Amino acid sequence: MTTEPLLLQTLRDMGRASLRWSAQWVYIARLAAQIMAWALSPGSYPRALRPVMARHIYQSAGPSLLWYVLMFGFFSLVLVRIVLVSAQSYGLSRYALEMVVRVLVLELLPLAAALFVAMRCAIPYGSEVATLRASGRFAALSAQGIDPMRQEVLPRVVAGVFAVWLLTAFSAVVTLVVSYLVVYGFTPFGWAAYTRTVGQVFGPAVTLVFVVKTLLFSLAVAVVPMAAATWTAPPGRPGLGAAASAELQGLVRMFMMLLLFEALSLLGNYY
Repeated sequence: MTTEPLLLQTLRDMGRASLRWSAQWVYIARLAAQIMAWALSPGSYPRALRPVMARHIYQSAGPSLLWYVLMFGFFSLVLVRIVLVSAQSYGLSRYALEMVVRVLVLELLPLAAALFVAMRCAIPYGSEVATLRASGRFAALSAQGIDPMRQEVLPRVVAGVFAVWLLTAFSAVVTLVVSYLVVYGFTPFGWAAYTRTVGQVFGPAVTLVFVVKTLLFSLAVAVVPMAAATWTAPPGRPGLGAAASAELQGLVRMFMMLLLFEALSLLGNYY
């Protein structure tokens, strides 16, 4: 007699949790589409918003660009040297450069840049937006006829996306230069073989997957924390997710999306 009501209550709670989980992912997808539409619209950049957006872009990538690129350049130097020595010991030195480009540039660079931007600015931006929303900033902007999502969320999302692309581009250039110097040294005579190997790796399909993956990574780390900060739970019994902080919710969902996109990119490149 007592087991059936408890079982029904458990099933009901599981159903509500599943609906809430699905609604949150739908909200993330809608917010990403809305942000992309705003970002591509010239009307989203009025004169009053441009200094705010420029400040967020600089804060996201400017102060850490130099030391991040230097740090990744040193990491690339060590990794390329290890791969080259290991390949030479097995008589596979001609495959060493291709392996480095595939593993380091195609796979590690976008993921490292996305995680770095997420930890340094995207998740703190989500916390800032949650604080502004709780303090009544969003309601005050709405009362003035200003869209709070465009005023507070759009600049931070654009800054996060730009930071991922900027760090990925600069670190990729440094990694390719370091790879050439480690493999061929300070000589121009290896340039033809080097460009041929890199060109074989970056075919049309692989380049398309790389660009799409970087775009999805940048959107994931920039949009998901904002979605966690601006999500309004439906009325009813709160679940475990309602008690967690916005930073924790955004972090979990962001890692899930990064793992999914990385798995899809591996399937696209190697299957």
